Amino acid sequence: MFKDFLNHLVPAKFQANPDASVCPTPKAEPRQIILNVIIGAATVSYPFLIWFSADYFQPRSMALGLAGLFLLRYWLQKHGKSGGAAESRLILACALFLLVGALVNDAGWLLAYPVFVSLLFFAVFSFSLIHPPTVVERLARLEFPDLPAHGVLYTRKVTLVWSVFFLGNAVISLLTIWYGDRWLWGLYNGCISYVLMGLLMAAEMAVRRKVKASF
Repeated sequence: MFKDFLNHLVPAKFQANPDASVCPTPKAEPRQIILNVIIGAATVSYPFLIWFSADYFQPRSMALGLAGLFLLRYWLQKHGKSGGAAESRLILACALFLLVGALVNDAGWLLAYPVFVSLLFFAVFSFSLIHPPTVVERLARLEFPDLPAHGVLYTRKVTLVWSVFFLGNAVISLLTIWYGDRWLWGLYNGCISYVLMGLLMAAEMAVRRKVKASF
């Protein structure tokens, strides 16, 4: 989830032609690719896993299983020397949240996971606004090391937009928990929130093309 989202923010040109001086990513083994796909699918489908499994498994069992997937992804990342320190911290934070959920053995804690993730991203993006360079600026400079002033301003605006989005997403997700309808919770967190994120990504990419043309 985290890697896929952050990869969207990295310009496609850099992803296709990385500078050899910037720690080239080693080729992943087929087994590692399959495991990453499984872990990624389980992460994205988290709301549906909780929705369908809540009547059959203890919250502790689900929390431990999901935490194990995150720890496995962390191990694969370190073993393959891919990703960065920020991604590692995000993965470990989510694993810790789920391990605490296993201790409390409360279904409500598992329902709060999407809220936690959104607040986590909000914290990362908003913190970079207070202590620049922002997250988006750092990623943009991978392609444009000499990012002009208006480019820096644009990346700051994009970071602000994503900060507001994640905060709003956390609030709405929390309201679905408060409302007490598991179907509504699954619909928003497993579908609507992803659609909204996709629409925001598409809009940002359209604006980005125009801004990049002025560099």
